[in-house]
This record gives sequence, C-alpha cells and structure tokens, in this order.
Amino acid sequence: MSLHTTAQSLATLAAEPGHEGGHASLSPFVTGGGALVVLLLLLWITTRFNRDR
Repeated sequence: MSLHTTAQSLATLAAEPGHEGGHASLSPFVTGGGALVVLLLLLWITTRFNRDR
C-alpha cells in the first residue's frame, strides 16, 4: 500500500457516520493525564542523569 491510499482509507474510515471512534471506556482526560505523567517522568529521569554541570 502506498502512503496515499493508506491516508485515503484512514480518512474515509474516520468520516463514517455513526462511528464514535476509539473505545467507549477511554476518557480523553485519563489519556491526557497519563501522557502528562509519562512525560513528566521522562523529564525527571533526564534531569537526574544529566549531572555534568
């Protein structure tokens, strides 16, 4: 599959009427909060290992 046909099929899938998208139990707040926690953890790990100053 080429990139063009893949993008076209994903756009068609996303535009289907009546399709809510995603799983019903996934809350955007939980997903965003989890991503924030992971990024803050990675930031903390990076600053712990960067002690060359």
